[in-house]
Amino acid sequence: MPDQPHVHTDIVIRNGADPVNSDALKCALRRMGGGVSVITAGEGEERAGATVTSATALSIEPPCMLVSLNRSSSTWPAVARFGHFCVNILGHAHEILANQFAGRGGLKGAERYRGAEWTQFISGAPVLKDAVAAVDCKVEEAIERYSHVIVLGRVVGICIGNGGSLVYRGGRYFPLGEQ
Repeated sequence: MPDQPHVHTDIVIRNGADPVNSDALKCALRRMGGGVSVITAGEGEERAGATVTSATALSIEPPCMLVSLNRSSSTWPAVARFGHFCVNILGHAHEILANQFAGRGGLKGAERYRGAEWTQFISGAPVLKDAVAAVDCKVEEAIERYSHVIVLGRVVGICIGNGGSLVYRGGRYFPLGEQ
């Protein structure tokens, strides 16, 4: 008899025994905390943005970021059109902003930028003035796979702010203190 997986949940996915579906993957990923960022792109009324936990450094040398965006979102077309994006790392005070850019409350496009102060940096992408940090990028490559596009961005500017960051896990936000 094969070894049974040791788990503490009601969902068990065995190697090939059960099909892996999107609900099972979401359940697994909700157990992993991720840093909360708002990806911004565009200019003026053509701005768009999304809350993500999928922004990470691809490379330190040369400085390059990787972000995964849903192809059906309004953010990906803005990134593609303008050729830039900014990874705005959110802090404790940005939970409302994170929810706005996640689409809660029905706000879309440039409406999501309400209630916060924005500027532009080198690429022209919107930068949150009080972000814990902001990484300004020009698009180097986009790889479309399945429902998402993996966007690689050459880092052209960095703004370092203050405060601890915001983490998302299990459908809730948690603050992390300053280090």
